[in-house]
Amino acid sequence: MNVLYAIQGTGNGHVSRAREVVPLIQKYVDVDVFLSGNNSNIELPFDVKYKSKGVSFEYDGNGGIDYLKTIRKLDIKRIRKEINDFPIANYDLIINDFEFISAWAAWKKNVPCLAFSHQVSLLSALTPKPDVSSFVGKNVLKRFAPASYAVGLHFKSYDDYIFTPVIRKEIRALNPINAGHYTVYLPAVNETELLKVLLNIPDVKWEVFSRTANNPYIERNVSIRPAQSETFINSLATCEGLFTSAGFESPAEALYMNKKLFVVPIKGQYEQFCNAAALEQMGVPVAWKFDNNIQVALQNWIQSDKKVEVFYPDITCQLIEQMLFDQSPFLEPTLAVS
Repeated sequence: MNVLYAIQGTGNGHVSRAREVVPLIQKYVDVDVFLSGNNSNIELPFDVKYKSKGVSFEYDGNGGIDYLKTIRKLDIKRIRKEINDFPIANYDLIINDFEFISAWAAWKKNVPCLAFSHQVSLLSALTPKPDVSSFVGKNVLKRFAPASYAVGLHFKSYDDYIFTPVIRKEIRALNPINAGHYTVYLPAVNETELLKVLLNIPDVKWEVFSRTANNPYIERNVSIRPAQSETFINSLATCEGLFTSAGFESPAEALYMNKKLFVVPIKGQYEQFCNAAALEQMGVPVAWKFDNNIQVALQNWIQSDKKVEVFYPDITCQLIEQMLFDQSPFLEPTLAVS
């Protein structure tokens, strides 16, 4: 069996999951890797056969997506050509982590495509949703990466095809401690805006991981570091709490390590608002936007000892075996593109 594993490279979460999953798939079958997008700061420890600029969101630096900049950077002609030219027929199965080009190539050529992502779990009516709906956000989730089958990942197993998160072996091997600092990762907020808030809470040591910083530096009680996997994991394992956007992998890892968690969803990203709704339902404090009220909310969180307990067993190998050899339990008709 020839398998293509396609990764959306617009964030660190997809790439982190691939670091765990691809070596396990390689134990069973031949697998080629396709990386689409360029927003990740994490290196992959295996060969990547295909690379593309893909379809990536651009951030505005103030906690949201810059849709105008995103649209300006889209090269529709290139994307259409990559879909048409991709050698999708060389593969018996596409395992797709919310990647646009391979999903549509597979759909056009009728090649089996299995969605293996967090995003696909949000299509279920049983997963928590925010109070404010988004027609555009829902349609992006449904139509961005069409697939024949689905294996969804979420903070809880909300539906039959949804499973608890893939926790990397590096995380499972750790013995977390509390060294007293707070770890921060907010990729959509620039350092200037972030420092305005964190420097006003001087009795806390902040370790900030930045997508734009080339070198580490310290400003009073705030240390800024480039967003690198190993240093981030070390900071997370020894922190008192994580202040981050409402993504999936980092909050899931923080919960697994029994860390305090505080999230703010990226403005304009419906997926993150769904995550925030789920986390709030679990008892995690949420700030629904990064504004002038964020400092008070942060201070209240710091003063609280509340943590949310979870149980995330290691079922990754089991999922991979089912994905490769028996997709029938994962049929999810809502993935059809009409």
